[in-house]
Amino acid sequence: MELKLYKPYLVKFQSLIALLILCLLISILSDKFLTMSNGWNVMRQISVNITISVGMTLIVLTAGIDLSVGSVLALCGAITAGLLKNGIPLPSADLFVGFTLLGAIVIGLLLGFSLGGFNGWVITKFKVPPFVATLAMLTIARGLTFLYTEGFPISGMGEKFAYLGTGWLFGIPVPVWISAIVVAIAGVITNKTRLGRYIYAIGGNESASRLSGINVNKVKIVVYSIAGGLAATGGILVTSRLDSAQPNAGVSYELDSIAAVVIGGTSLAGGKGSVLGTVLGAIIIGVLNNGLVLLNVSPFWQQVVKGAVILLAVIIDKSNSKND
Repeated sequence: MELKLYKPYLVKFQSLIALLILCLLISILSDKFLTMSNGWNVMRQISVNITISVGMTLIVLTAGIDLSVGSVLALCGAITAGLLKNGIPLPSADLFVGFTLLGAIVIGLLLGFSLGGFNGWVITKFKVPPFVATLAMLTIARGLTFLYTEGFPISGMGEKFAYLGTGWLFGIPVPVWISAIVVAIAGVITNKTRLGRYIYAIGGNESASRLSGINVNKVKIVVYSIAGGLAATGGILVTSRLDSAQPNAGVSYELDSIAAVVIGGTSLAGGKGSVLGTVLGAIIIGVLNNGLVLLNVSPFWQQVVKGAVILLAVIIDKSNSKND
């Protein structure tokens, strides 16, 4: 009887409870975990996943999915780095178009928004399942990245660009500030705006949303555009931190993003979840990765453990849905 009484609270705070238990276990097994330097290292690493996962959350809330965020991340990071370092030479016109730091970043972000918007347009215009449409974009964007970079990394973009991924501001890493701003804006959108209400409504019942006058196609295109822009933001952060745009950057990032969303309590069926839950999910994934590295666990076993955690989160999600 007492268990039933506390069950709603356990379900509500299950991500936070899981995080606390995970931190406790790792701190017992490794004395390097609970140190300030390791803490900031974890936060700097997960800031990229948080940024991407916020966009994924908005998509999943509409009962969609985006498998292309890792490839979009790589392409936008490469384009930003390439424009900043090499510009656009036009030998036939005897011209060279150079880009400032701000200009290169804006182009990278606009590309991300455009690719995301294209995903949304294909899904809504041609009724292509999100899984298929974004899987196609995953391949297209990855191929374009290799074509643009010719298979070689683009490095040496300068200290100002590197500051975005490695710098500190008021004692906190810059990527953490950027991800916090993204989370705050997304929180306002989902909780305080009409767009947020529409997103939840579409995920809850798309047919009813159409009948109530919501422009479902427009909302979906906006949501996928936001996700693409946030993937581009993640790409710029990764490229800045490494001072190198790698053609294979972002591989499996979509899996970490989906894992953060699901572990954070957002239902894959749509209409239920929160940005804050996703942040907790991303922190759990980051802490888990960090803990496994500190414990010298084989990278192959790390994949097994991560997969098992994702499966467990989905099972718990389905179980909670049945009980609602």
